[in-house]
Amino acid sequence: MPAPKLATFPAIRGALKFYQICSVITGVGLLLLCAEMILKYTPLRLELFLGGSGGFLWFAPVVEGADGLVSTGDGVNLSLAILVIHGWFYVVYLFACFRIWSMMRWPFWRFLMLAAGGIVPLLSFFMEAVVARDVKRYLADREASELAAIADTSTPTDAIPTETSR
Repeated sequence: MPAPKLATFPAIRGALKFYQICSVITGVGLLLLCAEMILKYTPLRLELFLGGSGGFLWFAPVVEGADGLVSTGDGVNLSLAILVIHGWFYVVYLFACFRIWSMMRWPFWRFLMLAAGGIVPLLSFFMEAVVARDVKRYLADREASELAAIADTSTPTDAIPTETSR
C-alpha cells in the first residue's frame, strides 16, 4: 500500500485525536451497557431510572410480561438511554475508525480490529493506546527521514565557490 503523504500529516493528527476521544467514549458506553445488561438479564432483573416515584436515581424491578421483559418503573429509563446512546455513538466511532484507517492506509483487517473495539468490552481502550502509539511513531519516523533526506540533498554553504575563492 502507498504511504500517506506528508501533506496529510496534520489531518492524520486531527483524525487521531478524534479517534482517541471517540474510543474512550465508546469504551465507557460499552461498559455501562454491559452493566445494564447484567442488571436486567440476570436474576437481579433491575433497570435504572432517573426521577419518578422512586427518587432521583433508583432501580425498578423488571417483570416477565406478555411481550417479554417489562419494566415497572416510571421516570426516564436510563438503562434504555445507555443502550440508545451507545448504539448511535458507535456509528460515530466507526466513522473515526474509518477516517484514521483510510488516512494511514492500513490493511482492511486493521479496520476490523478497530471496529471490534466498540463491541468487545475493554478492547477500545487497548486499541486506542496501540493506535496512538503506532500513528505517532510512524509520523515521527517519516518526518525524521524526510528531514534527513532534505539535509542530505542540500549542499553546505562552504562548498559553494565564491568570487574570492576562484
